Amino acid sequence: MTSAATRTAAQATDSISWSFRLWGMLITLCIVLFLDGLDVSMIGVALPSIGAELELSTSTLQWLISGYVLGYGGLLLLGGRTADLLGRRKVFLIALAVFAIASLAGGLVTSGPLLILTRFVKGLAAAFTAPTGLSIITTNFAEGPARNKALSIYTVFGAGGYSSGLLFGGLMTGVGWRWTFLLPVPIALAALAAALVLVPKDAAAEEGGHDILGALLSTAGMLLLVYTVVTAPEVGWGSVRTIGSFVAVVALFAGFVMVEKRVAYPLVRLGILKKSSLVRASLAIIAVAGSYFSWQFIVTLYMQDSLGWSPLKLAMALLPVGLLVVLSAFFSDKLVDRFGTGPIIAVTMVVMAIGYLLFLRLDTAPSYWTMLLPAVLLIGIGWVGFPAINIQATNGIEDDEQGLAAGVLQTSMQVGAAIVLAVTTAIISSGAHTGTSPSAVLAAYRPGLEFAAGITIAGALVALLAFLPKRRERATEPEPEVELVG
Repeated sequence: MTSAATRTAAQATDSISWSFRLWGMLITLCIVLFLDGLDVSMIGVALPSIGAELELSTSTLQWLISGYVLGYGGLLLLGGRTADLLGRRKVFLIALAVFAIASLAGGLVTSGPLLILTRFVKGLAAAFTAPTGLSIITTNFAEGPARNKALSIYTVFGAGGYSSGLLFGGLMTGVGWRWTFLLPVPIALAALAAALVLVPKDAAAEEGGHDILGALLSTAGMLLLVYTVVTAPEVGWGSVRTIGSFVAVVALFAGFVMVEKRVAYPLVRLGILKKSSLVRASLAIIAVAGSYFSWQFIVTLYMQDSLGWSPLKLAMALLPVGLLVVLSAFFSDKLVDRFGTGPIIAVTMVVMAIGYLLFLRLDTAPSYWTMLLPAVLLIGIGWVGFPAINIQATNGIEDDEQGLAAGVLQTSMQVGAAIVLAVTTAIISSGAHTGTSPSAVLAAYRPGLEFAAGITIAGALVALLAFLPKRRERATEPEPEVELVG
């Protein structure tokens, strides 16, 4: 049930002229989301240095990434609904404090397993801050132009954080890899102090119980799904362990659905999954994030290991993606106001797919200006549709389920991207490796690049097909009868 206070706060933002306090709240939430994106990509650049100092194997190093994804993707759904039930401000502040403490611990520990543990805890904290921050925005800005503008700015910070993580990672690793863990600490603490002042107090849900069994089943199912996906390329997709894990995942989710149908106050109202706009947005974000993470993974390996590029050089080469995302903050909401979310998502995904297809021209001596830059610019345009995806997912959702909708969308992004990346890894690992020369490595990587392009093409087709039913309805509408005056 939407509270009167929340409605009043949202109605106050019908005008785009916002108060200093409202701007401060929005920027604070944006900074926290920026940290989430930054943390994911910044650590990737530091992996070789971490492995050399702590003497970690490649399989252990990948858990510095997978551990974060495990905590983040596994608890996102629970994080969003917890904010709805217990109060968004309270959940946000606690999770942000945990994120800061885990960041500090990561910069100080000297053990590989402990470092992985801090990454898991940071992912867990982000699983609560990300959907909670989004639901704070959607419940404080009225649906329409005001919310569109706020969400455009917010999502740009998230995508920009991920894009700029490579640049910051290269700079911090040059000083020492521990700074990639320590850099977020003062930023998170400053954001925590600002949030204490700027984020308005809100009450817990006026009614509803605690669906503890549903929470346990959903969390266990998501954790096991993410764990199975990220370990499958190493142990084998057809191994007994992987197949058994997937069977267990299905059983856990089947039990979760049965519980949600029977409890009085479910953790997830299953009817929300029938919301077509939320489903379309979730499919779109899987395609955009999954293809980009897979593409960047391959590009990072090939450019650094095979072509000898430095982390900083690679970061500068991919910087146009981040710049386009930042620039889109100034116009993406206006595009949505004029054309709607569907056309923006479809067009940007088509352009992104063209960028991936152009990138397939990659060779062992790529020209930046004629080969890399055009493809990178087109891929960056794909992220311009990211705010529209968030707007589409949350439009028409009641205030008391905004956290749940945000959790569904961001779970789709994290888990979906993890699955696409795992499949990409399996594809390039199973390819024919005829040597370690740049041409041989590129031949092994090319099917992975083609797969990433195919994922975006599939997502673009889904976005385009969403318009066909409306067109068919218009085409089949009977012509109005004309009364002849004789």
